[in-house]
Amino acid sequence: MTTATEQKSRSVFVVVTSTGTSVARAIRVLTKMPYSHVSLSSDASLRELYSFSRSFCRVPLPATFNRELIGEGTLGRFDRIPCEIYEIPMTQAQYARYEALIQHFVSCRKMYSYSLMGLIWVKLQKERQLQNKFVCSQFVAYVLEECGIVIDKPPCLCTPEDLRHLPEARLIYRGELNSYYRDQIENMNIYMPLMHSAV
Repeated sequence: MTTATEQKSRSVFVVVTSTGTSVARAIRVLTKMPYSHVSLSSDASLRELYSFSRSFCRVPLPATFNRELIGEGTLGRFDRIPCEIYEIPMTQAQYARYEALIQHFVSCRKMYSYSLMGLIWVKLQKERQLQNKFVCSQFVAYVLEECGIVIDKPPCLCTPEDLRHLPEARLIYRGELNSYYRDQIENMNIYMPLMHSAV
């Protein structure tokens, strides 16, 4: 008999962050919440994050679907980035759907843009979704819902705060993003030589 653990053998990771950009500070003031941005990753080391964010680190626009790298771009501007990381278990079928969705956004990136009006509608909790336009939290909620993860409200209304409280999410880390990433890379560098020496 297949156990629940075997059924949900894969995971994706929701990463909420708070940088020091003027836009991030404004969002925190308006929402009165600790985190202003949210991204997705397919591995706990966070080697690659995906979200809707600024394309150039010094200016807020243009913004669209982007691959985010810790230590580079906007995430490379700040020595301290408060964060929380949540693990969401998935079945193999859900994970395959997740990978297909991310690949779609990567391949069709030019079709998408950041939803400036979405920021206002999320704040006002007005249920409107423009075609091919997302803010970071709408994107993350949309992908998770498409994968069959339970979201308590329409993706277009979700905030980073909402994504901290998903029924299926498990908090695995709260602290500083750069420190977490350095520890992950160091552990990988230690593990790889040990693995090769055992072969």
